[in-house]
Amino acid sequence: MLSGGGVKGIALAGAVAALTDAGYEPRRVSGTSAGAIVGALVAAGLTGDALSEAAMRLDYERFADRVPLDRIPLLGAGLALLADDGLYRGDYARDWVATELEALGVRTFADLALDDGELPPEQRYKLVVTCADVTLGRLIRLPWDYRDVYGLDPDRQPVADAVRASMSIPLLFRPATVTNPDTGLASTLVDGGVVSNFPIDSLDRTDGRPPRWPTFGITLLPDIPGRDNGLLPRWLSRIVPTPVRLLERVVTTAVIGRDQAYQHKPWVQARTIAVDSDAAGFTDFAITPEQVKALHDDGYEAARGFLGTWDWTTYLDRYRRHPSGA
Repeated sequence: MLSGGGVKGIALAGAVAALTDAGYEPRRVSGTSAGAIVGALVAAGLTGDALSEAAMRLDYERFADRVPLDRIPLLGAGLALLADDGLYRGDYARDWVATELEALGVRTFADLALDDGELPPEQRYKLVVTCADVTLGRLIRLPWDYRDVYGLDPDRQPVADAVRASMSIPLLFRPATVTNPDTGLASTLVDGGVVSNFPIDSLDRTDGRPPRWPTFGITLLPDIPGRDNGLLPRWLSRIVPTPVRLLERVVTTAVIGRDQAYQHKPWVQARTIAVDSDAAGFTDFAITPEQVKALHDDGYEAARGFLGTWDWTTYLDRYRRHPSGA
């Protein structure tokens, strides 16, 4: 399971590369926000050096494709937040993911289907991403919920659209929209981190039987309070109105606070790779190549350190009665 983390998501690629270099083959991947981006690449078959190279070639400055109002000096960014649904369009991110996936032969979720009779039919996919539907007020997992919630065939839905919805960080990126063809209701989807930024239990068995293999979680969540845990870029935080700054703190608490407490549970810590990196902030889109490499290497080394103490049998003996890998 891959958590959100903005630009810090580069470290997720490093951690997954370390796991695959150590011989672990991802069967299913769950991701939120930045974790959805990396997870989609992993589910499509990228591992090891190839995954690392993909993370390195992403143009992070273009990731911040600002809405038109933001072109107005000084006041433009604040106006964009007040007059629009987000500071950035998110078009570059969606197109980049779509291009990378198509190069790997993946366009819709049908291309990520699994033949696994032990899973419920709606969960037989290599990838699931977490979103928050603020119209319906509920957690959404795509492609699992496409049919039951939205009346859509999951096999016909573009993977890049689901990933884009999962990375719609409130205030930063415009939300995504999905319309139910039967009811005509248009739902607004935002970053899944608002309700669960680290849903490590999303791939757990629910039938009480022992897991078939381990599920690892990789998290980039900082502690609150911390030096660099805000969602808005530092330059923007200094000029936006006070209500917007308060809203940012509320969203940050929603994204980080809930999962910060959950991660301290022993059976969660036991299978979590926690990447501690201050090489760049969540919204540092002007990140340098040196910072990119530092984040990647932090993730790689964190995973290597975790594997040095990990023992599957010990984990099963100690925690199999608690939620564990599926």
